[in-house]
Amino acid sequence: MSEGAGVQQGSPAIGAAGSAPAAPGAGGTEGSGATVGSARIAAKKAQLRSSPRPKKLEKLGVYSSCKAEGACKCNGWKSQNPPPTPPRTDQQPNTVNLLEPCRSCSHTLGDHVTHLENVSEEEMNRLLGIVLDVEYLYTCVHKEEDADTKQVYFSLFKVSHSSTSNSNELIVCSRGNSESSIPVAKRKPSEPIPHDETKKLRIVGDIPMELINEVMATITDPTSMLGPETSLLSAHSARDEAARLEERRGVIEFHVIGNSLNQKPNKRILMWLVGLQNVFSHQLPRMPKEYITRLVFDPKHKTLSLIKDGRVIGGICFRMFPSQGFTEIVFCAVTSNEQVKGYGTHLMNHLKEYHIKHDILNFLTYADEYAIGYFKKQGFSKDIKVPKAKYLGYIKDYEGATLMGCELNPSIPYTEFSVIIKKQKEIIKKLIERKQAQIRKVYPGLSCFKEGVRQIPIESIPGIRETGWKPVGKGKELKDPDQLYSTLKTILQHVKSHQNAWPFMEPVKKTEAPGYYQVIRFPMDLKTMSERLKSRYYTTRKLFMADMQRIFTNCREYNPPESQYYKCANLLEKVFYTKIKEAGLIEK
Repeated sequence: MSEGAGVQQGSPAIGAAGSAPAAPGAGGTEGSGATVGSARIAAKKAQLRSSPRPKKLEKLGVYSSCKAEGACKCNGWKSQNPPPTPPRTDQQPNTVNLLEPCRSCSHTLGDHVTHLENVSEEEMNRLLGIVLDVEYLYTCVHKEEDADTKQVYFSLFKVSHSSTSNSNELIVCSRGNSESSIPVAKRKPSEPIPHDETKKLRIVGDIPMELINEVMATITDPTSMLGPETSLLSAHSARDEAARLEERRGVIEFHVIGNSLNQKPNKRILMWLVGLQNVFSHQLPRMPKEYITRLVFDPKHKTLSLIKDGRVIGGICFRMFPSQGFTEIVFCAVTSNEQVKGYGTHLMNHLKEYHIKHDILNFLTYADEYAIGYFKKQGFSKDIKVPKAKYLGYIKDYEGATLMGCELNPSIPYTEFSVIIKKQKEIIKKLIERKQAQIRKVYPGLSCFKEGVRQIPIESIPGIRETGWKPVGKGKELKDPDQLYSTLKTILQHVKSHQNAWPFMEPVKKTEAPGYYQVIRFPMDLKTMSERLKSRYYTTRKLFMADMQRIFTNCREYNPPESQYYKCANLLEKVFYTKIKEAGLIEK
């Protein structure tokens, strides 16, 4: 059944669970694009803890203040407060000896750790962990090119300095001088990244939130952009826009009603139930009237009713199974003379929000041949997400009908979803206008066509490159959906099977990368891309390429350049674009 036809012929709807896959993180679980500290640093710490005690003292000696007689002021050649004698700038060798002289003073390295001889093994391991954390942070600071991000690292040093100044005064402390203790930039796993820091960590290539907020302020102003919504709907209006405006003006109402054996009968509700029974019977002629009547008045069933001028013009009858995590949609219909007004879409959106409030995020329904089109437009699919064991025996099979499902996203305001999409389009339009306003130079018109030239390359048009246009990404756009699907599936399989794809196979887990989703606003991974490809989300090569590029961009944004994840992203990106070029989707 087409959406334009409202709910034509009705629908023996009986439940459903299709899905719009959420877009998770950009790395994977198990070694995903998560922080290096959770994998590589942890491995180094474990290796150091298992080392002999002399090796541990050698590691701590390069950071500890000198304890030799003669009031030596050396804080160790890797301290943040070096002595007056300039330290050597060459790299520390892989192994050091407690008998060799310190690089910053003439005393042996063993003189720097005499105060650690009687320290417990547990405390020794704790100090070694601090050393590794500091080494990692120093590496990040020195390799970071962005000034804002570098400032974040320095602020972390300052914060952690105060929290570790009483760290047993063993590391980089000159005889009780807590001011020279090495700062440790560690955050508790459950502690979120401070707001000021997350503001500075931006995704490369994304539009700054400050600009988005500025544009939003102009769009919400009734005197700007398209102005306030009116009842004059354009050809590009959302399907439910007319219904939403009517609800706002009070022309239509939505009520969840049902029969009750415990409460005193309400005359108005009983009249509405009778009206719903008449609508379903008329719109579903192949369903026995006795069966419709029994379910509509069954206390276990509820009906979302659409009321106009005090009379019922449509509704969705359903039964909730909270223990099983789904709801069965039984009947769905709008009276024939009120169709083609978007009521069917708005009905379903209200039903979705009702269930989100009741923590039920899956619909199941048996749709007849007339209703399949309608349910597809409402996000339903034949790919059922609810395990069969959850619904088997709970819902009745309908002969000649198709089982469909819909998985709800609790973060989506479904009744306002089309408004949000419209607002996003306005934002893009405004951003384009701003970009165009920045291009002040006016070029003369093209006169070559008067001289007989039939066509010219786009890049030869004066000023075209100044607009930000680039010829990169030109390629063949496959018109045949099946051919595009097959090509993208092959490319994705090549990428997933590559040896460097392991960090990006699944969404990043919050437990493995604390604060990841506060830094990365648009996560993506190969599992999500596979689900999107299966649901035919990628209608163009550009959508597919954008999601893949997002994986690499997110990884490089969250992880330092020397990390294994960063290197995997670079190598896998080259493989991806090689396959894209081989498929002819972009020019070689």
